[in-house]
Amino acid sequence: MTYDAYGRNTAATDPAAPYYRPRRLRRTPALRRFAAETRVGPANLVQPLFLREGLTEAREIPSMPGVFQHTRDTLRKAAAEAVANGVGGLILFGIPEHKDPTGTGAVDPDGILQVALRDVVAEVGDSSVIIGDINLDEYTDHGHTGVLDANGDVDNDASIELYAQAAVVQADAGAQIVAPSGMMDGQVRRIREALDRAGHQSVAILGYSAKYASHFYGPFRDAVESTLRGDRKGYQQFPGNIRESLLEVSLDVAEGADLVMVKPALAYLDIVRLIADHVQVPVAAYQVSGEYSMVEAAAAKGWIDRDQVVRESLASIHRAGATQIITYWASEFAQTLDR
Repeated sequence: MTYDAYGRNTAATDPAAPYYRPRRLRRTPALRRFAAETRVGPANLVQPLFLREGLTEAREIPSMPGVFQHTRDTLRKAAAEAVANGVGGLILFGIPEHKDPTGTGAVDPDGILQVALRDVVAEVGDSSVIIGDINLDEYTDHGHTGVLDANGDVDNDASIELYAQAAVVQADAGAQIVAPSGMMDGQVRRIREALDRAGHQSVAILGYSAKYASHFYGPFRDAVESTLRGDRKGYQQFPGNIRESLLEVSLDVAEGADLVMVKPALAYLDIVRLIADHVQVPVAAYQVSGEYSMVEAAAAKGWIDRDQVVRESLASIHRAGATQIITYWASEFAQTLDR
């Protein structure tokens, strides 16, 4: 390149200088694919699925159009369809008919999530990664992610003992990865100890390591019929904090997390990038229910091009550094992505 006295590139007027036109590689769809720096593939996507105890037919979640609480039969069909479309993983959530103060359904070997795991493993085998969510909020009548002490606060140490039990029954049911999402201190270490003691050394842990106290979770609480009283700000992260995420992630990795996660995704892409630059394990991001519902609502109004916005959002999460993206669009859009 040559420059004038003001430091400006004179390549356009100097025939002896190289002249680069970036638009050359944008001219056709084939050229754009050829030069793409970030390409999301089906294997990067994880589909959430919900099994609701007591249903006789699938029930659409009103605040999440196109997402369903499933029966056992429809869950198996949805899992098989997602795997046929090429998704990399399935993360399962159970919704029991009855809840209690200690969330006993989460640790029951025959609890609804363990039923879901066994059914899906029987349906798809090891052709996709099967993930069980470890939390008590779907199972407690107060809706918190752990058991409460005499003062009504979440009891950290009592809760992680139940998480450990839940991890073992999920592994027994066939989960290849367990994903503790309760944001209790020491949860990964306690789960790792319990899994190893039970002979499940090969079961991996996906830590919900940087999970923020976000208002993007609203529709999910409809999906799992949450009975939450109060909020979760006492244990989920404050949205304005950055360094705290590095601390949480470093603790989880030291305790044995095989993968770490940022949740939500789109409003926290800076956190995804920060963590991806600082850890050596894979980084996942959860494109949460509020993100999904906002796009679907705007698309229903005709305000945005739904398909293009979904693809753009997935690319942004991957570009920020997430190698796994949990998204309610996984099965649908896996069919249209580069394989």
